[in-house]
Amino acid sequence: MQTILDVTKALSDRNRLRVMAALQTHPELCACQITELLQVTGATVSRHMGILVQAGLVVSRKAGRWTYYQLKTSAAETQPVMKWLQHGLQKSPDIEADLLALSRILCEEKEDLCRRQRGEACSPQRTTAANESNHRKKESSP
Repeated sequence: MQTILDVTKALSDRNRLRVMAALQTHPELCACQITELLQVTGATVSRHMGILVQAGLVVSRKAGRWTYYQLKTSAAETQPVMKWLQHGLQKSPDIEADLLALSRILCEEKEDLCRRQRGEACSPQRTTAANESNHRKKESSP
């Protein structure tokens, strides 16, 4: 019974449904991409994703500083729910708008998304030798 309660709780939020729909069309998304899609804080995304993971609907993996999420497809007890969601959400104008936004988001570098969401300290831009040389010239000019 706890699994049913966890799943229904996880699916009772609009943003979590949006994430589920996004993960049904894109096999894996980074937390920063989900943050950009939902237009909420990273902490809010973390809380939502924790609920989805606890319900057994989503799995996560860490790769360096990035956290990636994907649907948990191996759980037999959630397969009917996944099919029901896919059928129920496929014609939603909100989900269609999300998928369009996600196609734009996926074209951006994760580092750029992170900088925009958290500031330069999150992912400092690397300077090239040419940029450093130009910077030195400007400093030494009278």
